[in-house]
Amino acid sequence: MTGTGDSSEPKRGLTGRPGFVAFQHTDYTFYFISRVSSVFGVDLMSATLFWQLWRITQEELVYAALGVGMFLPFLILFPLSGWTADHHPRTKILLGTVSLQGLCAASFLYLTWADAPFLWFIPSIALLGVARAFQQPAQQAIVPVLVPSGHLANAIAWQSTAFQSARVLGWGISGTIIAIGEASGVNEQFAYIVVVAVLVFSAFFTFLIKARAQIMAKDPLNFSTVAAGLRFVFSRKIILGAIGLDLVAVLLGSAKAMMPIYATKVLQIETALYGLLQGSLVMGSLIFMLGLTQFPIKRHAGRKLFLAVGAFGLFTIVFGLSTVFWVSLVALFFVGAGDSISIFIRNNLVQIITPDEMRGRVNAVNSVFIGASNELGDAESGAVAHVFGPVAAVVIGGVGTIIVTIAFARKIPDLWNVDRLDPDDLVRKYRDVEPAATPAAQAGV
Repeated sequence: MTGTGDSSEPKRGLTGRPGFVAFQHTDYTFYFISRVSSVFGVDLMSATLFWQLWRITQEELVYAALGVGMFLPFLILFPLSGWTADHHPRTKILLGTVSLQGLCAASFLYLTWADAPFLWFIPSIALLGVARAFQQPAQQAIVPVLVPSGHLANAIAWQSTAFQSARVLGWGISGTIIAIGEASGVNEQFAYIVVVAVLVFSAFFTFLIKARAQIMAKDPLNFSTVAAGLRFVFSRKIILGAIGLDLVAVLLGSAKAMMPIYATKVLQIETALYGLLQGSLVMGSLIFMLGLTQFPIKRHAGRKLFLAVGAFGLFTIVFGLSTVFWVSLVALFFVGAGDSISIFIRNNLVQIITPDEMRGRVNAVNSVFIGASNELGDAESGAVAHVFGPVAAVVIGGVGTIIVTIAFARKIPDLWNVDRLDPDDLVRKYRDVEPAATPAAQAGV
């Protein structure tokens, strides 16, 4: 793995400390800023959309429809989006997808101004899913070419921190911004105006990234080449187990979609506090991820992955049973903490073990798993809540997460036994010696 070729002298100040080495590289700094602003804008848009559609419909099944609508583009497009990220400049892909997300926010602004019914939102929701389907593989795959391999763990930790920071801002202040719009008589229009401005800002810093070290794949577009990422993942139990565990756990244990229902029906809190409820979840992720930038996991990474996912399920149950606002906040904080540790370990395994010319396709597969866990998790929560109620939906999901964690630990001992997240060690053990490294398995790669 190579960096951008930024050979400038290390910057003074914080970047000279081990916990900030990723920011010695200008392209990574621009990437970090663009990532924070992009995720903030999209999460603020999502939180507003969740609230708005609940206000319009008062129907739990709307979350099932929303989740499916956001996930289907991942499922349909992941072979093409992964191939695109390996064969075309990832910086241009990121610029295009951020711009498309801004157009989606503008369409939601217009639909809100027009007081349109729910069905009118569906095409823009699907288009937002398309943008995210192409964005995520390129966004994940570009990081290892922005920094040298020795700085990759720090870059991944800060990348995840950027993601969680933006979620804290996006979900955390969503209630306040929505409340400002309600007080002004424009409902969610004010939030969408903020989103458009933020995504324009993100597009500007994305444009500044000039990474040139990407290894472009040269193979043609056909079934074999687009399926190469899927073959690579399924031939490596470590990667398959890590992203599969996240898929099933979050699919079952997702409580995010239930927030508006809990805020209004269970906890009976004001609109502004809805944002605090959402923000507590991502604040736990942020604080623990910040800790990982300074104190990365050095030993027993596999065991810590399973413990983190188990904690995610346990505190999901606590949140589901709580009727006290501050207890719900604490429970969601630790749900986010468990999620952040899982993300850190999974991203290290996927990015390090995968060669650069394959990262787009492998991260596309990873994006399908992430999309399935998040969007289909929202759909599953909405459907179960419609039948059994929101409390039962959350508790059943938390219990299921714990059961799945135990089953994965028993069935995939190699993942449980992963120790160090050292690039040289992981490449030697898992990239080159498993079945996908044979010529037959790499046909078309």
